[in-house]
Amino acid sequence: MNLTAMQAILDKIRAYDKIVIFRHKLPDGDAVGSTKGLREILRLTYPEKEIYLNNCDSSEYLTFLGDEDEPQTDEFYANALGIVIDTATVKRISNPRYALCREIVKIDHHIPIESYGTTEWVEEERSSSCEMIAAFYAAFRDELKISREAATYIYTGMVTDSGRFRYREVSGETMRLAGLMLDQGVDADRIYAHLYMKDASSLQLQAWALSHIKFTKNGVAYLHITRAMQEKFALSFESASAAVSYMDSIKDSLIWLAFIEAADGSIRVRLRSRFVTVSELAECYGGGGHACAAGATVNSRKEMNRLIAEADQLLGEYKENNEGWL
Repeated sequence: MNLTAMQAILDKIRAYDKIVIFRHKLPDGDAVGSTKGLREILRLTYPEKEIYLNNCDSSEYLTFLGDEDEPQTDEFYANALGIVIDTATVKRISNPRYALCREIVKIDHHIPIESYGTTEWVEEERSSSCEMIAAFYAAFRDELKISREAATYIYTGMVTDSGRFRYREVSGETMRLAGLMLDQGVDADRIYAHLYMKDASSLQLQAWALSHIKFTKNGVAYLHITRAMQEKFALSFESASAAVSYMDSIKDSLIWLAFIEAADGSIRVRLRSRFVTVSELAECYGGGGHACAAGATVNSRKEMNRLIAEADQLLGEYKENNEGWL
């Protein structure tokens, strides 16, 4: 825990009357939960300050967490502290007007790629940025205030980014901080219902997907979901992207990939793995993320096939040089 960085961020927050919070594009539960959670903590603690959450996109499956704030004026940004959470690089920040802020704070748990904050707190060993916000509250709870609503946002992001507390980054500290959020009265049943109950179209896609998974020589499992398939099952891009989870329990397949065609013609890639590091492979295709959970983009079937071949080589080398994998 980097208490020095945390204290520096708290000092910045104290110093500004205007604060704007930002996250990454195509937000997931962690991006939404951490930003909403911090906004509520700061609003409760400093009611005299103007604190907003401004971004340029949203997430359909997280609408149960509510809306964000209306954009502010350029003049407001110019006199504000900007806090960017869960975003490794500037190109991934949802609202480009973050750059208008007087100073920038970066809070992130991804592998460090780009330094862009005047004050930065990065802990890549954390399971989520929401875990970091929970730790921030815990470290300064004598001053900071929290509510059931804020804890609900934070707990939601901890659940989603940790794979329901299954991924390797989950630690004893993760569970203690999750417990601290539950102590605020979080309704975990409601959160899980919103996140994991599926409609008929999603189940139909799952049934189709399970019979169309392909495998490479060394055991990489992969799916390609075209725009036509998304239209056939009346799926949003987000719902189609969830198909990567259909392959997470296949024995011998330590790497699994989902290729989802986007409306702009590109193909978004979800890379997941067990034991094997796939983030470096994702970086070769304009992406990145965590060691075992990353994203990337390819622009043609040729590129897609090349990525599959490279993943197969990576998995083959891992199996040849390691023992104890299933």
